[in-house]
Amino acid sequence: MSLSSGLPLCCLVLLLLLSSTTEGRSIVHNKGLEKSKLERVGYNNDLFFSIYDTSKYGIYQLDNGLAQTPQMGWNSWNFFACDINETVIKETADALVSSGLADLGYDHVNIDDCWSRVTRNGKDRLVPDPKTFPSGIKALADYVHGLGLKLGIYSDAGIFTCQVRPGSIFHEKIDADLFASWGVDYLKYDNCFNLGIKPIDRYPPMRDALNATGRTIFYSLCEWGVDDPALWAGKVGNSWRTTDDINDTWASMTTIADLNDKWAAYAGPGGWNDPDMLEVGNGGMTHQEYRAHFSIWALMKAPLLIGCDVRNMTSETYEILSNKEVIAVNQDQLGVQGRKVHTEGENGCQQVEGPLPYRIFEFELSYNNKNLETVWAGPLAGHRLAVVFWNRCSSSAKITAGWNVLGLESNTNVSIRDLWKHIVVDENAMGSFAVQVDSHDCEMFIFSPDETSHSEM
Repeated sequence: MSLSSGLPLCCLVLLLLLSSTTEGRSIVHNKGLEKSKLERVGYNNDLFFSIYDTSKYGIYQLDNGLAQTPQMGWNSWNFFACDINETVIKETADALVSSGLADLGYDHVNIDDCWSRVTRNGKDRLVPDPKTFPSGIKALADYVHGLGLKLGIYSDAGIFTCQVRPGSIFHEKIDADLFASWGVDYLKYDNCFNLGIKPIDRYPPMRDALNATGRTIFYSLCEWGVDDPALWAGKVGNSWRTTDDINDTWASMTTIADLNDKWAAYAGPGGWNDPDMLEVGNGGMTHQEYRAHFSIWALMKAPLLIGCDVRNMTSETYEILSNKEVIAVNQDQLGVQGRKVHTEGENGCQQVEGPLPYRIFEFELSYNNKNLETVWAGPLAGHRLAVVFWNRCSSSAKITAGWNVLGLESNTNVSIRDLWKHIVVDENAMGSFAVQVDSHDCEMFIFSPDETSHSEM
């Protein structure tokens, strides 16, 4: 993941210039947020920069040319767990292409745990399980690359993986060299059986080992948010898990969204907060809940890694995952993570469900927030805002966002486009906007301030 990755010299020089100072990097990140321009199009600067704080961005980020937008693709774990083999991986890659999802940006095909044999070989190398991956990982990478996609693989910063295959701690160089020789493009690096060594000490050695290979490999840290990785992992990898594993329930998804929101100011091009993979299409939530899940993940600039069986998607699942306008919010070049900006409603409106850990977390979040009809928002390139009205209550609710909670001047005219209906719903909104939202559903919009009308006032 170093800059010595076979790039032309001119590109290396350009990247080095861009990454020479943290101040310079912050300017690049915030070039669409100049105060004078924001004022001209109707934003209140003091409100705007207090709401959409990006002051931590550029302090911690690693510049290696990767992750300029959040990664997209597919991961095997949420649906298949250990029941994987090379046929499943090939058929999944084929399905990403044939369905058109690859053309929308879902270009990583990531193998999670259980791909390797339970022991290393006599040369201390990892070996693909001969029963499930008889052709080997290099042949699989060649197949995936032949479709124009990228192959990801999994290991662990411990003595074993979570499913008790060999981990990579103290084997970073030999394993990184092996991954590079196979043509791997992405490494998810987990946190099980870690010997009690702090993540901040265990994860950099793999970064250095990947650097030394000369191959550009996306480095995804998965230490579950244990030691607040947003504070340090940006100099180590391209994304970092901020939470424990997601599961396919409403309680898990909402809790994880709230936990990830805390770190919004630390994400940006080069390094992203990761609230875990998508559960859309796996059957544990309703269509409305999955739509909210996808919308909030997109707004938070989370990795969009599909976790269902894309070979057998329903039309409803495909409709969610293929929404170009929502994907465009996630992949927006400004790269500012959206966040919760407003709450309203009655305390306790959300029914507490799910496994005990999530019941505890959810009660705590409900108690602290007092209400669960929420507005989430984030700035986009072109002085626009992405805004999500998310109803986490058990009945339909009208949710209102005043311009002050979005960082807009009260007299700013705004054109509002619905990203799920794909229509403009108001060409001249002013002061506030309200929408009726079904239980456990959301509505997602692009707010485009009218520069001309504001400047004339």
